[in-house]
Amino acid sequence: MTDTPRIPGRAELAQFLRSRRARVHPEDVGLPDGGRRRTPGLRREEVARLADVGVSWYTWLEQGRDIHVSEPLLERLSRALRLTPTERAHLFELAHGRPAARPVISPAAISDTLRRILEGYPFPAVVSTRRWDVLSWNEAAAILYGDLASMSVEERNGLWALFMNPDRRARMPGWDADVRRAVAGFRRDAARAADRSEFDSLVTALAAVSPEFARIWDEHDVVELSEGLKVIIHPGIGPIEFEHVTLSHLEPDGHELRISFYSPRPGESMERARQVFPRANR
Repeated sequence: MTDTPRIPGRAELAQFLRSRRARVHPEDVGLPDGGRRRTPGLRREEVARLADVGVSWYTWLEQGRDIHVSEPLLERLSRALRLTPTERAHLFELAHGRPAARPVISPAAISDTLRRILEGYPFPAVVSTRRWDVLSWNEAAAILYGDLASMSVEERNGLWALFMNPDRRARMPGWDADVRRAVAGFRRDAARAADRSEFDSLVTALAAVSPEFARIWDEHDVVELSEGLKVIIHPGIGPIEFEHVTLSHLEPDGHELRISFYSPRPGESMERARQVFPRANR
């Protein structure tokens, strides 16, 4: 075991660990009470045993010493101390100065609060997983992209639809540039995942049926897709320019989601959008 250069927040890390240890009762983790305890919660040796580390090492960590802390160890401490997803992220930030990598989680639904916000937005809004599987959408998104509810989960995937949905492609005059940015953004999201197997399976499946995707994927471009401009042609109305932003949202149960909001650009696009989306005129 070797010392590391001093890490900002190590003293706070020690205090955080002590506070979390104090709130866990032995019976919460399947341990006997062991009689009278001078302080509430687990003893240090009990945490060390649950996390499969040495007692001395864990004691040094709670004392704020500058010792090396690996990701697997932090994961074991998270489980031993029964940390919530938010507390787990905080533990990693204190120990490493950066958030923990999050596994891909595919929830079946979104929270009621997020759904109400989605339904209240007058223009298209879509909620998807980190792998771009669309989970929920509002009325305006269904008007823009068609009957999403009738599509399979595979067909609703944002990357898959760009290449395999002919109607989507026909309504995007800037398709070539848009898909290149999308592929580069998807590669960036895949690299951030703790387990990228779900990303890789989608890439393999899509490359097998779309030579265009396979060619663009092999270029290895990477881009941050936090915002952009997209033009979509609405039948009978004409092209509408949408400014869009994608935000990361952490649900109360730890699911990490992507929320994409579309807003027509002021001027002609906004006037056309008001003809398409009824809620925009309320």
